[in-house]
Order: sequence, then structure tokens, then C-alpha cells
Amino acid sequence: MALNRDADASRLAAESLAEDDPTGWFERLYAEAASGVAIVPWDRDQPNPILVEWAERRELDGAGRALVIGCGYGQDAEYIARLGFATTAFDISPTAIGEVRQRFPDSPVTYAVADLLDPPAVWQGAFDLVVEAITVQSMPVSVRDTAIANIRRTVAPGGQLIVISGFRSEGEEVSGPPWPLTPSEIDSFGADGLRAAAIEFDPQTQRWRAEFRRAER
Repeated sequence: MALNRDADASRLAAESLAEDDPTGWFERLYAEAASGVAIVPWDRDQPNPILVEWAERRELDGAGRALVIGCGYGQDAEYIARLGFATTAFDISPTAIGEVRQRFPDSPVTYAVADLLDPPAVWQGAFDLVVEAITVQSMPVSVRDTAIANIRRTVAPGGQLIVISGFRSEGEEVSGPPWPLTPSEIDSFGADGLRAAAIEFDPQTQRWRAEFRRAER
């Protein structure tokens, strides 16, 4: 029987939300995928092309430390590491982190199990590049502010944040996951010392690509 790429995520997210556990469905999804009874809809064999195009346009030199939010199976993290960044990547799912370590046994990336809603304190202000690609949009609106604030806090002085997400109109109700980001939610990354350097929206792909920077001390 063919597996539906989106149905598994929707089913498990609904179960977690009913239990007042907004992020518990991630581990359930990865565990079921490891057993062959579900599909992780964002699993892919290449890094996010929007991230790649952005990095190539910026001609990133790979200097400094990078953090990849909600790394899943690691394609974005491996790409950022290939650019030369000392890369840390995390996911809330132990199964996902176990799988990514098997897929890339010789990886230079430091993979960790961590929760975006309660990240390690040592990550605050520690990273020159922070990559957030479609993780926040996979979290319900009830925890959105916390997730965004915690991402902002990881950006070091002089550092930059790239945000990639789907689009949702202000006030639009959607039955997620995902719950794409509204213009005001994208704008909210630019707070606590971060400022928007470029906010781009592609109407064809319905995707945001937004860049934020923190001033040097």
C-alpha cells in the first residue's frame, strides 16, 4: 500500500495536540518512518534549494560557527558544513539524530538532540550563522512566539539568520502541519537586536526567504 506523504504527519500532529504536547509528534513520526510505516514528508536527498541559492548569492566564506534548527536527516547541515562552517545541528527527535548519524558516519557536524522550546543555554549568542528552514512552520501557532524568540537568541554579535518558510496570510486559518508563517511572524524575527537585511517572497513557490543580522558589539 502506498504511503501518503502528508497524512502521517497530520495524523500524529493531531494526536500530540490533543494530548497538549505540541512537539511530541516529531519523534513519533520519525520512529514510525524508521519502522517503515510512515513517511517524513520533508525527507530529501539534497539540501533545501532556497538555502543553496541564498548561500551562493552571498558567497559565504564558511568562517565561524553555524547552527541548523530542526535538522531532521541532515542535508542542510551537511551542506553548511561543506561551506566550511563549524556546524552544530539539532532535532527534538532522538530517532532522527540516530538516523542522520548513520547516514553521515564521517560527518564533521555536531549533531544533538535538543528542544527548540528549551534550548541549551550555552547556545545563546553563540553562532555566526543560524539556519531555520521550515521548522517553525511545522510547530503550532501556540508555541510560535517562544520558538522564534529562542532562535533569535542564538545569533552572535555580527551574525546572521536565514529563515525559509511557506506563506500564510494574516488571520488565515490552516489545518496543519504545516502552519506557514504570516508576514508579521516573519517580521518578528527582527527583534532583540536583530534587524531585517532582506525579506523576500516568491509568489510562485509561496515561500519566504528572510535574512536578519545582529550588529557587532
